[in-house]
Amino acid sequence: MFGWFKRKKKSPVDPQKETGLRRRLRDRLSRTRESLVSGLDRIFSSGRKFDQELIDDLEELLITADLGVATTGEIIDHIRKTGEEADSLEAVKGLIRDKILSYLDQGDIQEEPAGNIDGPRVIMVLGVNGVGKTTTIGKLAHKFVAEGSKVMLVAADTFRAAAVEQLKIWGERVGCEVVARPDGTDPSSVVFDALNSKATRQHDIIIVDTAGRMHTQVNLMEELKKIKRVMGKKMAGAPHEVLMVLDATTGQNGISQARMFNEAVDLTGIVLSKLDGTAKGGIAVNICRELSIPIRFIGVGEQIEDLRDFDPAEFVSALFDPGPDQPAAGEGDEE
Repeated sequence: MFGWFKRKKKSPVDPQKETGLRRRLRDRLSRTRESLVSGLDRIFSSGRKFDQELIDDLEELLITADLGVATTGEIIDHIRKTGEEADSLEAVKGLIRDKILSYLDQGDIQEEPAGNIDGPRVIMVLGVNGVGKTTTIGKLAHKFVAEGSKVMLVAADTFRAAAVEQLKIWGERVGCEVVARPDGTDPSSVVFDALNSKATRQHDIIIVDTAGRMHTQVNLMEELKKIKRVMGKKMAGAPHEVLMVLDATTGQNGISQARMFNEAVDLTGIVLSKLDGTAKGGIAVNICRELSIPIRFIGVGEQIEDLRDFDPAEFVSALFDPGPDQPAAGEGDEE
C-alpha cells in the first residue's frame, strides 16, 4: 500500500507564476537558509584555509541546522575525502547540497501507486498533541478538492474538546462531508460507521483524524493499532496511507516520535508542519536518512494554500540557489 500519492509530472506553468511559487517557498524557508547557507558564507568570508578549525566550524553549523550528529558526520567525512577540491565556499556548498539531496531522494515518493485500489483511498492521520494535525487535515482536504477529488473527513478525535467542531468547520470551508459522533465515542466505532456508510463509495478520498497522543502513551498507541485494524477489516487494504504530522520546530525529538509511531502502525509518509517557523529545517534531511520514510507534504505558512507537495530538488534549490533578484555566486563582486 506504500505510496499511492504520485509524484505528478508538472504541467506547463506560467513562468511568472512559477517564479512566484519558488520565491514564496524560498521566503518561507528563510530561517533555515539563514542558519545553514548564510552560515557557510560567514565561515568562508575571511578567506580561511581549509583546515581542522574550519572543519570543526562546519560541523557545528550543520548540527545547529538540525541535520543530526550522524548525518553531519557523514557529510563532514564526505568533505574531508575531497581534500583541496573542497577548498572554496562554492565547492563546499556543492558537496553539502548534493549530499542533502541524496538523502532526501532516498525517502522520495514512488512514481507509481502500489497496485490498484478498488474504492476510495483512506488516509489515517496521526501525531502528538499540538503539531497542527487537524489544521493540516483541513489544508490537505482543500488540496485534494482543488485537484478534483471528492473528499470525506472522519472525526475520530473524540476526546479533545472542540476537535469535532474544528473538523466540521474545515469541512464547511473546504466543501466536503464530515462524519462525526458525540464526544467520548469510541474512535474505532466512528471509523467503522464511516467506512460502513453507503456514502463512502461516492468519495475518492477519506481522511481520518485521530486524537493527538504522545509516543510514550502505550494505551493510546494501542488504540491507534485498533483503529487501523478496524479499517483493514471493513475495507481491504485500508488505510492506504498512514501519515504522521511532525512539527518541524521540535527538531530531533521529532525523530524519536516518528520512530515509535512507525513501530506501532507502519507510517507511509510524513507531513512536516511549521517549517517556516524554524531555523532547523535540516530535520527534513534527517527524517529521510534515519527512517527512510518519505516526506509527503510540508507546511510553510498559515494560509490554506500553504501545504505543499514535498519536492526534494525544489526544497534544496530554495535553500541553496540564489533568488531571482540575487546575483549568482561570483557575480556582482566588482567594485
